[in-house]
Amino acid sequence: MDDKKLLLLYHAGSGKGKIKNNLSDIINLAVGQGYTVTVRPTQCKGDATEYVKLHGREYDRIICSGGDGTLVETVSGLFEAKLSCPIGYIPAGSTNDFAGSIGIPKNPLKAAQIALGDRIMQCDVGKFNGNLFTYVAAFGAFTDISYGTSQKYKNVFGHGAYVMEGIKTVGLGDFPAYEMTVHAGDRIIRDEFIYGMILNSYSIGGVKYLPMPDIKLDDGQFEVFLIKYPESPGELNYILTSLAAKEIDPDFFYYFKTNSLEIHSEKEVPWTLDGENGGCPNHVKIEIIKQALSIYIPEEKRRTHMNKQE
Repeated sequence: MDDKKLLLLYHAGSGKGKIKNNLSDIINLAVGQGYTVTVRPTQCKGDATEYVKLHGREYDRIICSGGDGTLVETVSGLFEAKLSCPIGYIPAGSTNDFAGSIGIPKNPLKAAQIALGDRIMQCDVGKFNGNLFTYVAAFGAFTDISYGTSQKYKNVFGHGAYVMEGIKTVGLGDFPAYEMTVHAGDRIIRDEFIYGMILNSYSIGGVKYLPMPDIKLDDGQFEVFLIKYPESPGELNYILTSLAAKEIDPDFFYYFKTNSLEIHSEKEVPWTLDGENGGCPNHVKIEIIKQALSIYIPEEKRRTHMNKQE
């Protein structure tokens, strides 16, 4: 049997470097399935994108391991090379929201077995001013708080709630109100916000059960969730209570689905894309590319997904 070629890209520092302790076993699994394995630790930010763009066509299968940033870099390389092959993902970061949404386990060897399997799901991918993201673009106060917050606190409050709790602790007046105009199809929203996210995931920051029903990863639609800027401590407390109860009060939140939107503000706004720095633009165009990413998933997740479609 002729050997097939497999590329294993990994971020050595993700998740305190736990992938390095499992490399030998992962390689052994791949060799046992007839692959000749090229192992490449990423050298710097953007290295996975560049390597896949230049060399992706040389391999029969590509697997990446790291956090959500490593995944989106690999996906970006496929897009730039105009390759449509499925990829395997071994999550090794501290949060791994996307992996959790599609059922890939945190155990590296179990994830490797899935990445070497043949069950594929096609997921939507977002584009933010031309840059790809796999599951979330977010702006505003404590945009990156989820990546340094204990799981116990997350489980109690939920993502939006502990963002609000953090604001309450530090002080509402220490955070700017982002005055924005949002265009989504025929809908135009003008308001002041303290936080918002454009989402294609079941969880953010490791928190599941977001206060948004009927989330699908392949329907060509984002979930847009915007929190209005509270005008008083009483409003802040009400918002916090609402989020803890997973209730969406239209007097304080906007929630809708769309396949594209544009957001304009007079001032610069800090954004993150899949937990990475998205810059501080004052005008953004966000689009969704329907079912643009093919990724290996567990059999039981595929059955669940197929049942939803039926």
